[in-house]
Amino acid sequence: MSLATELQAVTENVRQQAPENVFTTMEAATAKLAATGITDQALQTGQTMPDFELPDATGKSVSSSELRAKGLLLISFYRGNWCPYCNLELQALQARLDDIAALGATLVAISPESPDQSLTTQEKFDLKFPVLTDTGNQVARQFGLVFTLDESLRPIYNNFGIDITTHNGDQSFELPVPATYLVAADGTVLNHFVDVDYRERLAPETALAWLQAAQ
Repeated sequence: MSLATELQAVTENVRQQAPENVFTTMEAATAKLAATGITDQALQTGQTMPDFELPDATGKSVSSSELRAKGLLLISFYRGNWCPYCNLELQALQARLDDIAALGATLVAISPESPDQSLTTQEKFDLKFPVLTDTGNQVARQFGLVFTLDESLRPIYNNFGIDITTHNGDQSFELPVPATYLVAADGTVLNHFVDVDYRERLAPETALAWLQAAQ
């Protein structure tokens, strides 16, 4: 089953289980975010990525410059392990990790969640690539991806059992727009995917096509 099919199944499940007004509110919030133009303001293909140094799930510091020294760098920004769409994307990337490595790339995932939450994600899905903690969305902010969760969504998320403030360790309600970047060894962004609709994710096959084109 493709990632797109799995993502669509989650959406259909939410549509069937959640009241219509909830689904409508979520759609409206996505449209409102799109209207801000954040996808155009985010780091674009051809630009230079900001370097970062972030802790992995065990607390070990990971440097983007050291990762780039190995070759191509594939970066996946995700919202958190409370997001089923993010979890499916991470699992899909793990399934193609050997292919990614064979094409000379290193994969890392970044979220604002605490290291404990990152460790939970890594262990739950047996992820063999680094899952990094971007406290306060500092790196995501440099990439132009940060937004504040609309107030209309906060009670809905709470009813879903999602406590973002606990996951992220702050009261900002800030999240990154899910995004994927392919970066060359010199820091140049070769390809990027940014979509305010959190239900849309880059297909692993497309990421592999990026890597093949970069050979």
